[in-house]
Amino acid sequence: MPVILSGFADEISPNLGEQLATLAEESISHLELRSVWSTNVADLDAAAVSRIRETLRQAGVRVSAIGSPIGKADIGAPFGPELERMRRVAETAGRLETSLVRIFSFYLPPGGAPEDYRQQVIDRMGAFTEIAQEHGITLAHENEKLIYGDSPQRCADLIAAVGSPVFRATFDAANFVQCGHRPFTEAYPLLKPYICYVQIKDARAATGEVVPAGQGDGEMRETLAALTGDGFSSYLSLEPHLRTAGPRGGDSGPAGFRRAAQALKGLLAELSVTWS
Repeated sequence: MPVILSGFADEISPNLGEQLATLAEESISHLELRSVWSTNVADLDAAAVSRIRETLRQAGVRVSAIGSPIGKADIGAPFGPELERMRRVAETAGRLETSLVRIFSFYLPPGGAPEDYRQQVIDRMGAFTEIAQEHGITLAHENEKLIYGDSPQRCADLIAAVGSPVFRATFDAANFVQCGHRPFTEAYPLLKPYICYVQIKDARAATGEVVPAGQGDGEMRETLAALTGDGFSSYLSLEPHLRTAGPRGGDSGPAGFRRAAQALKGLLAELSVTWS
């Protein structure tokens, strides 16, 4: 089975039409919805979601996942508002006909020992998982920098501890590099049973600079070869971050997004991996 290419189209432009034009130029028929018209997916109202759905239908583009900000908050903040956002995002996922929602496992206070927050994070992920089960969606936890689950060991432990088939992993090589971990050598063996989604960006260990796939220290050739060899046939979602990168997203522009897409396609061709 081929892998399926997708991407954070808001890195192309805030405008949905411009996003879709660049995706069409690269023959990419899916997008990961993080924001559109400079509005985060968690804040879109019903009218905006309907407009997006109809525009995507006309363009023949589907949503691979909701790139939500759920769990990208301080662990000490009240949890109730985050649960409400999770419910809204789950409803949006249903309306846009995707069963995957990206989430995070909360920022820890500076200097805080991760083990002191383990049970609290497990409990919160469990609460998110209950909502996911109600809505028939799967939560894909991303190994974001500075959150509880930013190391391969804590990611794997967290997913195992929650123990739900609707709580899985999205694998981000660049984030592991920027946290001092080797994505294939160290992270892949631990997370292999849980990976349901892969975000494509690479990084250089010496500087943390984000670069196109295969041009950094993200061991992307090894990881992609292992994934596809192990039967992975889900989404590879481009998140280039080639112009700017920050805690709420990144920017690449049309040219940068296309450069990232072509780098990924080159790797896949080198590995004889087909894509759609």
